[in-house]
Amino acid sequence: MRITRIRVRYHLKIPAGARDRAQRAIDTHPVKCPAAMSVRDAIDIAISAEIEEE
Repeated sequence: MRITRIRVRYHLKIPAGARDRAQRAIDTHPVKCPAAMSVRDAIDIAISAEIEEE
């Protein structure tokens, strides 16, 4: 067995007005996460999110 792809899906409930910060965190996840960085050349990582403001 060989892992070739990882899909990460976040379901976030955030305070009103925090959408930009939440989206920035999601967008930078692949380059800030040590685990993602260690496998980036061997495994495709797809990150998506559903963001709900409270």
